[in-house]
Formats: sequence, C-alpha cells, structure tokens
Amino acid sequence: MPPPVGAHAVGAAPGGSHDPYGTYGEQDGPGMLTEVRQAAVTALAVALSGALLGVLWWKLAPSVPLVGEILDDSWVVYLKDSEGEQAIGVDGTFTLLALAFGALSAVVVFLLRRRGGVPLVVALGVGGLLGSLLAWRLGVWLGPAQDVIAHAKDVGKGVTFSAPLKLGAKGALLAWSLAALVVHLGLTGLFGPRDPEPDPWPAPGQYPSAPYGDKPA
Repeated sequence: MPPPVGAHAVGAAPGGSHDPYGTYGEQDGPGMLTEVRQAAVTALAVALSGALLGVLWWKLAPSVPLVGEILDDSWVVYLKDSEGEQAIGVDGTFTLLALAFGALSAVVVFLLRRRGGVPLVVALGVGGLLGSLLAWRLGVWLGPAQDVIAHAKDVGKGVTFSAPLKLGAKGALLAWSLAALVVHLGLTGLFGPRDPEPDPWPAPGQYPSAPYGDKPA
C-alpha cells in the first residue's frame, strides 16, 4: 500500500508512529481553570507570609528616639537626634526584608510549579504587593503608640521614647513583587522546561519517493 501523501504525510494521526514535529508527543499542561486555581492559592500563601515580614520589620528596624517637652503650657515632641539616620534605616530595613522575601517566594514557587505560566507570575506580583501591605500595617500596629503627645505625657518630660514605626518611602511596598518577578523570570529562563525542537531530518519513508500522481519508472 503506498505511503500517505499530502497533509497526512507530514504528521501521522495520534495513533500512528510518525510525528516529526512532536505535535502529538507533547503533554498538555494543566487547564486554565486549574492554573487560575493554583495561582489564587499561590497569591494567598505569598500574601499571608507578609505577616512574618511585618514581625521581622518591627523587631529589626531601628528606633527613632523622641523627646517631649513643655513649652508655654503645651507639650512639644521633637527628635532627640536631629541628624540621626534612624528613619532612613526603618525604610531600608523594610526594603531589604521585602527583597529577601520576594526572592525566597520566587524560588519556592518555581520549585513547586516548575512549568510556570502567566497566572502564576501574576499571582507572585499580586501576592507580593498584598504581603507588603500586610507587613506594613502589622508592623505599624505592633510598634510604638501612634499618639506621640500622649506617649510623651506617659513617660514624662525629657524622657526619651521611640517614635511610631513609619514607612516613609512607599515605593518599598513594590520591592517584594519586583524581586519575586525578576528572580522567577531568571530561574525559568535558566532551569525551566524546554519545548522539544522539531527534527529537521524526518525518518526514512516519511515522505513519498515520487511526486503525487507520478509513478516511478
């Protein structure tokens, strides 16, 4: 029986033996619904880990010393060290911790979901932003009291106390997401699964030896 010609000669049916381009040999990834479900779980897990970032920020951030005084029968609060860089250190601590959390979350997600995908990348970015927001608000809540006048009255005149935990550079909230996306992109490019390249030399007998309609002499 002569070999098939035309469109049937290029790729055999799924049950056939010839598949030079690997179109039938590839395994399909998870469906879109499954990918979205996995992405939602990933975003939630990354966001919840922001609680740990908030606790670490509260513990590791330098304190900003304040002093309360009475001027004209009213309380005034000012920085004890006007040239100190503690406020910059508070922002820097949050940024460095967020970068570390972003890199770590990207590595964990890549190891668990090596195939990647757009929903997973979006989940990393969204989860990192939500985690940063949670860490920020939790750290402020755990930190010193927000009412500095009342705090100064409680500790007394001329007594040093810590300022409320404050994030001055709001751009630090994006550090987690940016680090996660960059690290995940790098890992995917270096160690991600590769699509098989088509074989430029099909197996013998894959194509007919004579043009369609011509009979060999």
